[in-house]
Amino acid sequence: MSLAYFALILAIVSASILEIAGAQFSAPMGMAAAALGVLAASLSARKADYDHYLRAVAWTRWFLVIVPIGIALQLLPVWLSLAHPIWASAREAVGALPFGFITADVGLTLNALALALSAVSLIGVAIVVSRDRGRAELILFVLGGVTTVSALVLVLHGSSPTLASASLTGLATTLGGLGLLVNLAVMQLAAERAETHHALSRSIAIGLCGLVGALICALAVFGFSGTGSAIGATFGIVLVLLILVIRRLDLSALAAAALSVAALVGAAIVLAFVFEEGSGSALLRLAPDTAGGLKPTLERMLADTRWFGAGAGAFAAVSRIYQSDPGQLLPAPSAAAAIFVDMGWVGLVAAFAVLAALLLRLFFGALARGRDSFFPAAAAACLSFTLVEAFSGPGLLRPAAILCLSAIAGLGLSQSIGQSSRS
Repeated sequence: MSLAYFALILAIVSASILEIAGAQFSAPMGMAAAALGVLAASLSARKADYDHYLRAVAWTRWFLVIVPIGIALQLLPVWLSLAHPIWASAREAVGALPFGFITADVGLTLNALALALSAVSLIGVAIVVSRDRGRAELILFVLGGVTTVSALVLVLHGSSPTLASASLTGLATTLGGLGLLVNLAVMQLAAERAETHHALSRSIAIGLCGLVGALICALAVFGFSGTGSAIGATFGIVLVLLILVIRRLDLSALAAAALSVAALVGAAIVLAFVFEEGSGSALLRLAPDTAGGLKPTLERMLADTRWFGAGAGAFAAVSRIYQSDPGQLLPAPSAAAAIFVDMGWVGLVAAFAVLAALLLRLFFGALARGRDSFFPAAAAACLSFTLVEAFSGPGLLRPAAILCLSAIAGLGLSQSIGQSSRS
């Protein structure tokens, strides 16, 4: 598993640090590392590793393939009545074939499919590799480090815009939110080490590193980000505390259910209030204000979107149709809006169903786990943050955020089961 472990670390670092640095090859390198990890894990996996993977994903393994299958279906030839209107226009103009595709841009959708497959692959690699507790800790440290660096970029941009590019703030916000919750897990790891009489000096050092990382990420999210990102991070923190309280107090199933329902109702009330404060489409209410009066253009795009969308990854291509100046860039206001344009209501619901299924699996896994419950708890909190962040900005569309989130989810799933846990 050494090569698979190396490939996992390479995918995390290359997809985050290199993209923050502006390297053009960061995404291809991250996807290549994910492919290498899958190959290495497949060749070196034993039956125990395979059984561990099946126990970790349990019933959620069927949800993991929903998004890649949906994207692949957009690449299949269909009758022009079902295809994107651009293919009917092409037939009228140049006499093309009597069929088309659901996607408006085959190349961009192929790239999106490759990224989706890389994300699912990285979840599997992380599950198998982090079966070992020592490797799981190191992966947690790497994730905490790279997300803290990303959050520092946002802090630098907020304090002095000349020190960091504005185009990276969306990604830095997303990674900062994930980093806050990951570094909380690092602090819990340090506390657990101290409780089990590990080397006290090392536990203190780990705890201080987690505290510094959490403070930097908290400053980035709560000080320099929008309201939606701050609410999402707060929900993640509350979820971590909820799991900690239920476990520490050893609450009964009925008391734990009542407390969880109360927290869920409270979150729903907060979200309803925040969405009511905005105007226009629900997909744009938490998103940053668009410059140059582009909001009406976005509203028209959303109104014209069909059930199956215009093709995964094709937001930029479709946006040119709605602009008087084709050379003007129309950035995606939020990940949810981009997914809706790309894959329609069907794809948006499917994507959130995948996140919700993984969140439930991790939540119950954290409650059933022993001393390592902070792994699945942090992963569940990251997914909780993601559900809100998807409406708050475009950071989740970046390959770095997708691959880091996949690694976090895989780490949490792997550590959500133990020798005596029930799956």
